[in-house]
Amino acid sequence: MRILAALALSLCCLTSLAASDTRTPDQIVRQTADTLSARIDGRQKQLEANPPELYKLVDEIFLPVFDTDYAGRLVLGKHWRTATPAQRQQFIDTFYDFLLRSYSRYVLRFEKDKVRILPAPAGTPDPQRAVVRTEMQLEDGTKLPVHYSLHQTKDGWRAYDVRIEGISYVQNYRNQFSAEIGAKGIDAVIARLKSDAERVTTKPVGPKT
Repeated sequence: MRILAALALSLCCLTSLAASDTRTPDQIVRQTADTLSARIDGRQKQLEANPPELYKLVDEIFLPVFDTDYAGRLVLGKHWRTATPAQRQQFIDTFYDFLLRSYSRYVLRFEKDKVRILPAPAGTPDPQRAVVRTEMQLEDGTKLPVHYSLHQTKDGWRAYDVRIEGISYVQNYRNQFSAEIGAKGIDAVIARLKSDAERVTTKPVGPKT
């Protein structure tokens, strides 16, 4: 019964995205976290043992609110201009797959009602960009900082970066890939990133494993 209720909640959330999305950054992060928590509640072991099911679940909820094209463009940086359209798309897809798999490991540590939205910094909000700072309490009591960067698009606010424990995936990989692309070319980097994604496991991260 709980699974059916969670599925209904997720479908309602995704259906609302078909129309103009007027939610604030805080609302997007809160609703996405709540939906993820509801969908995995009581299923952590099952999902850990079945990575394709876990990735599909996270993708269904995360993809509609994540700007994959923008994230990929930021990571490629100056190399975006020299990449072919096919290379750009292949890189975007590969980077998103890597990010999805990496993020999914943290999702397994989600506990219902344990994600707290932290207060926004004082001052006038930027109408085009926002950072939603959250704190996720793990089952062993550890508090894990997970911050989301969002920007305004024609479809509403969309996330483009996840910063976990102070590490920005976009910034980290842009720094890594810049010199590597210059030395080996973008195709070699895509192949390496695809290999890295395949090695990501569903073993939960954190002090308690």
